Amino acid sequence: MQTIEICPLTRDEVVSVWQIERREIVQEVYRFTDDRLQLHSEFYDTRDWPEGEPELYTPILLECYDHGGTFTGAFAGGKLVAVAVVDARPVTDYPQYRQLSFLHVSHDWRGCGLASRLYRKSMQIVKEQGAEGFYISSTSTRHTVEFYLHQGGHPIEQPDQKLYALEPDDIHLIHQF
Repeated sequence: MQTIEICPLTRDEVVSVWQIERREIVQEVYRFTDDRLQLHSEFYDTRDWPEGEPELYTPILLECYDHGGTFTGAFAGGKLVAVAVVDARPVTDYPQYRQLSFLHVSHDWRGCGLASRLYRKSMQIVKEQGAEGFYISSTSTRHTVEFYLHQGGHPIEQPDQKLYALEPDDIHLIHQF
């Protein structure tokens, strides 16, 4: 396996996040109902980013960057294979937290510990900035939710209203450091 270099992204590199290969087979998803996580069978064969997602989210990512967001990338052979993004702005209903707004690892690099490395690096940066933890709006796939639970996240009963309106099917979690 190639050597991985972990470093901040420049503004010009932000658009390269869409190079991350999104392929994934999903067989189970979580839903937060009756104040608890419930696992449900649901099958998805994801091949790429959803249609229109790069066009929709690139301006949001650039705005996050322009407001001091932290973009930490993992590069293999000069190619971006994983990224973590933390918004520097306080979460509306949880101002002591910062949103971990983007964490993706290319398919062929999953299971190598990159997500955990990027998560810890982002956590270190956010702690130094004085935030108390992460607010995470996670896709509901079993693998993703269980990753955040393993890192220390906990589902919340009262999601941030603004972020919940954007992603009502997501699992909303808090990770207090």
